[in-house]
Amino acid sequence: MPSDHPAVEDVMPEPPGRPVPAVTPERVLAGLALLVPIVAMLWVSSYSKSDPAVAGVPFFYWYQLLWVPVSAVFTVAAYLLITRDEKARTAARKDGAR
Repeated sequence: MPSDHPAVEDVMPEPPGRPVPAVTPERVLAGLALLVPIVAMLWVSSYSKSDPAVAGVPFFYWYQLLWVPVSAVFTVAAYLLITRDEKARTAARKDGAR
């Protein structure tokens, strides 16, 4: 007995071109780049000390402040990796549609 509901393939067709994997090396590296600053800040025992002091500022404080620009660098790296991956995905879809 035929169903009144359309098949999944009819509702959500596969995009043209070759299939693009969901997990790529660029996406894995971007995730790791975002994870590094989080792990560094959550691992409190690694910086819970006062020596060495820099200009009288204990290690505990200057280490955390150092991670502000370092985190920005990791975030920019993740952004560039994801942008590169998105361009590759778009190109793969367009190449397969020809």
